[in-house]
Amino acid sequence: MSFKLFRRGSARCIGLLSAFVTILLCLYYISIGQPNPAPVSETGVPTAALRGSPLNGLTGFSVGGGSSSIIHQQQLQKLHAAVISNQKKFQEQAEVTAEPPSEEQQYANSQWGDKCYELIESNTNITANQEHSKFDFQPEWMRSKEYWDRGFEERFDAQKKDKQRPPLKIIVVPHSHNDPGWLKTFTNYFQSDSRQILNLLVTKMQEYTDMTFIWSEISFLQLWWDQAHPTKQRALKRLIDSGRIEITTGGWVMTDEANVHVYPMLDQLIEGHQWLKNNLNVTPKVGWSIDPFGHGSTVPYLLSGANFEGAIIQRIHYAWKQWFARQQSGDFIWKPYWRSKSGKSSETGSLLTHNMPFDIYSIKGSCGPHPFICLNFDFRKIPGEYTEYSVKAQFITDDNLEAKAQLLLEQYARTASLFPHNVALIPVGDDFRYNKEREVDQQYQNYKKLIDHIMANRRLYNADIRFGTPSDYFEAIKERMKEQSPGFPSFKGDFFVYSDIFSEGRPAYWSGYFTTRPFYKLLSSELEHHLRSAEILFTLAYNTARQAKRENAIKIYEKNYELIINARRNLGLFQHHDAITGTSKAAVMRDYAMRLFESTQNMVKMQESCLELLLQKGQPHHHGFVLSEFERDNFNKLPRKMPIQMVSGDESTPTASAGGGTGAGGAASTGSVGSFVLYNSLAQKRVEIVTLRVQHPNVKILNEKGVELSHIQINPVWNITESYEQEIGTSVTGTMGRIRTSTRQFEVMFVAELEPLSLSTYRVLVDEVNYKRNIATIYCDECTERAAAASPGSSPPEEVEASPAAVFEARAKPAGDIQLENPHMRLLFDEKSGFLKTITRKNQKKELLKPMQCNIKFAAYRSAQFHSGAYLFKTDPEQSEAEKDVLEGYTDVRIIITSGPIASDVTVIYGPFLAHTVRIFNTRTHLDAAIYVENDIDFEPPPKNRETELFMRLITNIDNIAQAPMQRDPLKEPAETGPMPELPIFYSDQNGFQYHERIKVPAIGIEGNYFPITSGAFIQDSRLRLTLLTTHAQGAASYEPGQLEVMLDRRTLYDDYRGMGEGVVDSRLTRHKFWLLVEDLPGGQQPIQPPSYKVLSQQAQHLANTLRYPPNLYFLSNLEQPELAAALLPLVRLLPKGALPCDVHLTTLRTLSDPELQLFPSASALLVLHRQGFDCGVSAGRELGMQAVCPLSSQGLGNVQLGRLSLHNIEATSLTGMEKKPPKDALRIRSLAEVTLEPMELRTFNLTFRAEV
Repeated sequence: MSFKLFRRGSARCIGLLSAFVTILLCLYYISIGQPNPAPVSETGVPTAALRGSPLNGLTGFSVGGGSSSIIHQQQLQKLHAAVISNQKKFQEQAEVTAEPPSEEQQYANSQWGDKCYELIESNTNITANQEHSKFDFQPEWMRSKEYWDRGFEERFDAQKKDKQRPPLKIIVVPHSHNDPGWLKTFTNYFQSDSRQILNLLVTKMQEYTDMTFIWSEISFLQLWWDQAHPTKQRALKRLIDSGRIEITTGGWVMTDEANVHVYPMLDQLIEGHQWLKNNLNVTPKVGWSIDPFGHGSTVPYLLSGANFEGAIIQRIHYAWKQWFARQQSGDFIWKPYWRSKSGKSSETGSLLTHNMPFDIYSIKGSCGPHPFICLNFDFRKIPGEYTEYSVKAQFITDDNLEAKAQLLLEQYARTASLFPHNVALIPVGDDFRYNKEREVDQQYQNYKKLIDHIMANRRLYNADIRFGTPSDYFEAIKERMKEQSPGFPSFKGDFFVYSDIFSEGRPAYWSGYFTTRPFYKLLSSELEHHLRSAEILFTLAYNTARQAKRENAIKIYEKNYELIINARRNLGLFQHHDAITGTSKAAVMRDYAMRLFESTQNMVKMQESCLELLLQKGQPHHHGFVLSEFERDNFNKLPRKMPIQMVSGDESTPTASAGGGTGAGGAASTGSVGSFVLYNSLAQKRVEIVTLRVQHPNVKILNEKGVELSHIQINPVWNITESYEQEIGTSVTGTMGRIRTSTRQFEVMFVAELEPLSLSTYRVLVDEVNYKRNIATIYCDECTERAAAASPGSSPPEEVEASPAAVFEARAKPAGDIQLENPHMRLLFDEKSGFLKTITRKNQKKELLKPMQCNIKFAAYRSAQFHSGAYLFKTDPEQSEAEKDVLEGYTDVRIIITSGPIASDVTVIYGPFLAHTVRIFNTRTHLDAAIYVENDIDFEPPPKNRETELFMRLITNIDNIAQAPMQRDPLKEPAETGPMPELPIFYSDQNGFQYHERIKVPAIGIEGNYFPITSGAFIQDSRLRLTLLTTHAQGAASYEPGQLEVMLDRRTLYDDYRGMGEGVVDSRLTRHKFWLLVEDLPGGQQPIQPPSYKVLSQQAQHLANTLRYPPNLYFLSNLEQPELAAALLPLVRLLPKGALPCDVHLTTLRTLSDPELQLFPSASALLVLHRQGFDCGVSAGRELGMQAVCPLSSQGLGNVQLGRLSLHNIEATSLTGMEKKPPKDALRIRSLAEVTLEPMELRTFNLTFRAEV
């Protein structure tokens, strides 16, 4: 009956049904007491959608008009329409009686946790810095280079008699380590070696049916795949599917772990994994990181997030190698350093890790403890090659088979004796091995004879041996350790600094590469910034074009998407452990730089084209009107800021051409206007000091609301001419004319308040009336005489007219020490050197507190020839003084003081070598608490500054010593705490992701106490913390109490014998930028148990993000065309429903490639969020807090909406977007508001956008 009714479409039935559903809904809402998101029917169509509920459009991305618009879009059947209209009536009645919840309450996430949380150190069996400080760094075995001593031999003998010990199991893993660039470029290596290796594997492994192999570098695999014949592609796929070839790690490269920021580190992993998924349908499960020079704890965290089962590491300090072997702890669970105090001990980020027990991954260095025996088992003999192994190794014959098998098994058994499970992983390979057919035959056939012989006599040898992969190893040890108690030990910390001993029989610390070639490290962070900016804009612009059916825009984006793919790959390639480290030959470094440079240019153009679409209302008709403010000539020069072109409102001609026009330094004509866009790529509001080049000083700036900015300052642009240019264009003799203010360009500095993830259009207008009050005052002894000394006839009249005196009031530098002051602090600088001496902060009543010493000092270590190079750092032992004064040779020192309404700075110039600026702000925002430092460094051509390791050192009276918690009373004598030496302690960041505590180890010199930083470091005592934030990777140390230093640049003429074969002499002019922050710690901190995990304050974390990802400034040209000006939106909010929480960083929003057509974009994107931990207790002062910019909240992500896009669905995935992860609480995510992130956690979500609105 009911079936018939339905078929006839009876209105009565529909009425009854809708009434029934309405009653059910009433009961449901009454039962839960508040309007929650409505349930979703099986088809995924909302059966009811409350106005503003997270189910609008199925997700927290609402679609304009509430539930009715959803009905309209989805064109539901009449039945649904009737149901929903009844619900709406019910809703409206309900709303009269009940107050609707606010949007914030509605999207609140009760799981999010407190606004302020405390992180504590995780509990582990092994803590790296505690064990490291106890090591013997000059062991007796150093000369022999082998730690295997009588103690190990005796334990090995005892184990052989132990009936309980499981039998010996050996997994032999053939491998070839392929560097994507080192002594040859990436392409050259592919053509000469890697292509051949992959071709041989695919053919030979079909012949040798039990041979296994592993491959790591997807950059090479992708090149090979694109050129390989389909039969070879299919053969490789079969080998991978059968498990005989294992893809390990699966990153684009085997990333460096010291210098790489977490964004490109994760990005190259995603790029590799997505390529594998689309081409081979394989997900890697095991990490293989055997060549990076020291290991950090970020890679295991990322691999754990990508659902890996284990990872293998190789290069760690020789003392760690011995310690792990002695303790039988070489397989351990590597845990994050932190956990939340709430006691949720999640296993997030933990990974089973295997440390290869011996020096290096070659056959000689890894079959067992005795390299001279292992040499016998490297069977590569190629005519014309003479190596230590080709001379020593003998092929296996029937005559020597038994003896050789016995000899090899003894080594393997000793290796396995270092682990409780008696399983040995034996790599057989080296750099670019198996590149000759002859070698593949030699290695396989000889090892096959040995393996077959042992297996034929397995009862005699009590051993099991076979070819296998790292996965087989982890499977075997997990199986064997299941029964064992206590299981694998846990470990926290990292393995920096790496030191080898096998090269010369004495320690060599690999801490030079933390700083080597800073110019290239900066190029990498520049591409990282522009790629991230472009990824976010592209995802939003492309999907906006798709949903609005803008066919032409879609074509352009699909065509240009390949540029994004290339930029990801070029950035990924440079994260390789011989690239960003600066440890490749100079020609190879140039090849990397060309790739970085080209992709940076392309990503800037990509941003321009996305901005054009997003800025225009409706259908985009205009193109080519967005221009970058930077001009980049080539990779080896710093980008140059261009002046904005002002055009008249009535005539469409520029008011001043470069050659002068109205007189180069003269005023702009009244009707002129220039426009520019500021793009904030962070998901939080920010207050930024923005600088803009203009051609005339008489300007004012209007923000996106059309309001004139009150905080603005006009600064000079300095021209520094070389001495040989001095006769031209200057009338001053001697060296006086070297530095002068430009008459063609000026710098406007202003405070911009930028909405989260937004595009704000600002305008520059002519200001005849008030501009003079914004002009900075200059104090400079050498720049004042110019105007007076200009005798008639010595220079053209307009040049005199436009001298600095005409625009800037240049005064003589006052005698005595220099002072800069803002409402928060006063800085004192030395009158002779121009360097900072003290910082005096003010209390809330603006009274000066006690001055804090904060000397800035530039000096250099003298390199030890042949022991300090691209990789290694060692000071010259021949010299009585380790440090040298690098500035004493520069007698011509200039000090320039600029003072203005929003910023004051002191710049000191030591010839071409160093220009050092310290600047403070007066903006009445949190920026006033911070000090900006900028260094331009140019080592000049060699042989100048040879064997120089230049550093900037901050010398303070902060008492950062290890027993600080004990010494509560500063009046007591330190002797009361016992005779312990005072060991300075500092905190260095790792990959911009986490912080590690570093305690000085006096036994190993400065080179062993230098640590890598990517974004910052801090020192603290019980009262104060001093934080230094930076733009790029470098080395840092705190070698004496109260000191914090960063290495800036290095030049060593000689090779350090680690394979590169040349010194480092290709330094270029490099600009280093820092923020310096002095903050208060909560008073009288008692040592707490368990100890807290130290992280940045909220303000320091915000400054670190803004330094890494500054706002991008783009000029808008052709705005004199009225129809273009009318078509543009003054403010585009790409997060219209508000910012993400303060501590949630939008790491990336990365469009995924179409799986079928991989050079085209898909409708899905990976959203990666990072909840950056911060310390609520640390702040620079209450009135300068972050509340105005970013108030703390415990509500969670809230109602997140991206532009005007509507979403089809959201999936939580593994970190690289490969596998779907079921959310912790529900089967599917209906809205990002439901997402919970623990402090410090990184998570990835796959967002699929709808095809139409």
